[in-house]
Amino acid sequence: MESRMLKPVETARFIDQQYPAKTRLAALPMLLLAVMAGAFIALAGEVSNLAIHDIQNVGLARTLAGLIFPTGLMLVVLTGSELFTGNCLLILPLLSRQIKLPALLRNWGFVYVGNFLGSLLIVALIALSGQWNFSAGLLGGYTIKVAVYKATLTFTQAFAMGVLCNLLVCLAVWMAVSAKDVTGKLLACFFPIWMFITSGFEHSVANMYYIPAGIIAKQTTAYADKALALGVSQQQLDALDWSQFLTGNLLPVTLGNIVGGGLLIAAVYWFCLVRPNRDPAA
Repeated sequence: MESRMLKPVETARFIDQQYPAKTRLAALPMLLLAVMAGAFIALAGEVSNLAIHDIQNVGLARTLAGLIFPTGLMLVVLTGSELFTGNCLLILPLLSRQIKLPALLRNWGFVYVGNFLGSLLIVALIALSGQWNFSAGLLGGYTIKVAVYKATLTFTQAFAMGVLCNLLVCLAVWMAVSAKDVTGKLLACFFPIWMFITSGFEHSVANMYYIPAGIIAKQTTAYADKALALGVSQQQLDALDWSQFLTGNLLPVTLGNIVGGGLLIAAVYWFCLVRPNRDPAA
């Protein structure tokens, strides 16, 4: 009976041989596929916030959010969209010289920008929808609270949680690649993402929704008042802006994501399973 999944070495070779095609996409398709991925992840963040905004038990709230958020990666994987964090696995074909550094950086650049645009599109649509009015504006206040928490992490905290996050995201993508049927791919996406969301780790593309959503929501006084009632200080509220988002969160989280997915997953499995002259017995 044929196996329903690739062996680990077969998965590594698949990524080594097939992922370079991502770097050869024309600019516009690459950008549009990235916009779609950013939108999918943003929608997962939006639904997660909605589901848990009035749950006071943090463990329960994060567990519930973790049950919902994996849908975002499922949409990315099954539609062939381009997600920056998953594309950190391109480090593997880079190390095996299937692609060169400029091709890698071109892909990361277009995909990162596209993911950002897709996230901002969802932020704009949610703001226009009036959804943050749910629970008498409590959802708007909670959206701000989430953004403030993420934007006030220290550089070290944000970096470390970015490493942990993309270690799990790239494991999810790796296992989804190894699965040969839709059910296997969905399950592969679900469990590692549930772990990262429940743990509260930091995902650069998800934060392209969470923090801009909070920045926009705080412009409405009713939402800002709800955030203050939820424990956000006036000083934190005043400091929540685009500069704090970009330098205080997105930069360290992105660097952490690259280390977590590119080095701890792609580079390690390249060394163990793909590199030339490796010991086959090992």
